[in-house]
Formats: sequence, structure tokens, C-alpha cells
Amino acid sequence: MRRIAILTSGGDAPGMNAAIRASVLAAHHFGLEIIGYRHGYNGLLEQEFVPLGPEDVNNIIQRGGTILKSARCEAFKTAEGAKQAAQNLSALNIDALIVNGGDGSFRGALHLAKYWDGQIIGLPGTIDNDICGTDATIGYYTAIDTALESIDKVRDTADAFERIFLIEVMGRHAGFIGLSAAVCSGAEQVLLPELYQQSPPDLHQLAAHIQKAQEVRGKCSYIMVITENLWPGGATDLANKLHATTGIECRPVILGHVQRGGSPVSLDRMLASKLGAYAVEAILAGKTGVMIGEQNHNVVEVPFEQCWGKPKALDPYLVRIQTQMFDLFNPPA
Repeated sequence: MRRIAILTSGGDAPGMNAAIRASVLAAHHFGLEIIGYRHGYNGLLEQEFVPLGPEDVNNIIQRGGTILKSARCEAFKTAEGAKQAAQNLSALNIDALIVNGGDGSFRGALHLAKYWDGQIIGLPGTIDNDICGTDATIGYYTAIDTALESIDKVRDTADAFERIFLIEVMGRHAGFIGLSAAVCSGAEQVLLPELYQQSPPDLHQLAAHIQKAQEVRGKCSYIMVITENLWPGGATDLANKLHATTGIECRPVILGHVQRGGSPVSLDRMLASKLGAYAVEAILAGKTGVMIGEQNHNVVEVPFEQCWGKPKALDPYLVRIQTQMFDLFNPPA
């Protein structure tokens, strides 16, 4: 019987459990044995694994996080670490490894491939949606809904007190969550890394937009969505500066790791199930060194090297309508 292994690496994402379940059930269907390494590449180095069968993945599709746990592993990045991992895989007669994580996890997979001749398949598990070659990553849709739910609640209190609120979302290098959350919540302003690559936003321009909104609508709530690490002093510093500049009370709300948690939404469950099952079929077809993604509802196989290197582009139309068409306070000249 052929044996495959699966691990989850890097930041956790809602839907990872759904992907694990799909791979386990697909392996069972095709008569393959499958084990799960715990704690990502750390488990690979420590030979920390558990056998996985259909009974082990019962009722996990709705759970956030990952039953295999996750971690980052500096020791694995060395040649000695990768050689040890290769030896451990060979000792268990593992034929193929499924790696569920982001681009850092895929770089680790390529590193391992230098010392191990087994098949390696990647699944894009990250809320940031910053992996090229797939329309969406596992966990992204849930992160949007989590951020949106929080912003909707903040809007209620913002309306009650006619305050400015800065909502900081994850995505220090990619603004997918920020853009989607801003559009869906009707935010008045969005600050994304893709829009400020050369320099941070201009404080006086931000303040002027807020003041213009007050002139047009009177005293009112104002929501600004900002991605983490975009403003040099963070959202709290920007909130203080906007308060001092406009005279309007401004509060920061930092969503943080709450965006990684929660039960995956239906779109993430379907995506994870689709990709997790296909990963096993790709192994049976002899594929290796590829990420399994989805483009236009079709499953695709993307070489690991093509998953990074150039920034994944935001939807240009969403950017335009959020920053121009939906901006009622800066009408075109």
C-alpha cells in the first residue's frame, strides 16, 4: 500500500481542517494509507505523526484552526534540517507529502525536494490570499466575513457617537481582506499597501476627506479600513493624529488574530474540500512540485516557483469603485 503524509504549516486558516478531511477521505477511497504530521515542519523533524482514517476526520469540516496544529520552524530551513526531514520520511516509507500553507510553506517544500525524491503537493492555506496561481486561498473568504461582522458592529456604535473608527485588518503585504471588507461594509476610506507602495498616506489628505464628509453629511460616523503595518506608528498612532487634526473623536479597532479563527464559511469549505481531494488524485497521477489551486472554478496545478515572485494583483475594478465611484465626498472635477 502506498503511504502519503500531510501537514499544516505557518499561520492557520479556517478551512484547513476541511482540506485535511478531504485528503483523508480521498486517500481512503483510493486505498492509500495516510498519516498526519503535527506542528508543521517541526513534526517532520521530530517524527511526530498520527495515523489518519475516516474516523479521525469525522465532524471536523466545520472547525477552524487545524487538528494537526501548525508552527513555524527555523531549524527546517537549514540543509541539515531538510536532510533530517527526508530521512524521517524515508524511514516511514512515505511516497508523497501534502503541504497546506502559504508561500513560506511552499518554499520549505522546495527546500525539502532538494534532499528527498518523494512527491510534494501544496495546498494554498492562508487568509491573506496572496498566493499567485489561484483565485482564492483556503481561509480567505472566512477572514472577510469575520472582518465584515466586526465592522458592521463598530458601525453601530460609530453612528451612535458620530465617531471616526479605524479598523485594522491583517494583510501587511496584501490588501485583499482590507479591500473586500471595505467594499462590503460601505467604509468611507480604505488604506491598502498596494495603494501606498512609495510612501505612507498623507495625514492632511486623510483628515481633509473626513472633514469633507462632515460638511456634506453633517456630524456622522466614518469608517476607515487600514491594513496592518501600513501607517508607521500603527492604527493607534494614526487615530490619535486624526483626532488632533480634525478635532473629531477617533478610535482604533485592531482585529488581529481573530481573523484567523472561527468556523469556515461555505465557500472555504467547498474550496478546501475540492483542493484537498484533488491533491490525492494529483499524487496518484505522479505529479510533484505543484500547488493545487482554482481558477475560474477549475482546478489547476501551479509549479511552486510560480506562486510567488510577483505581487498578486487586487481586482482593479473593486479598487476603482471603492476609491473613486463610491467616494461621495470627492466628486470628479
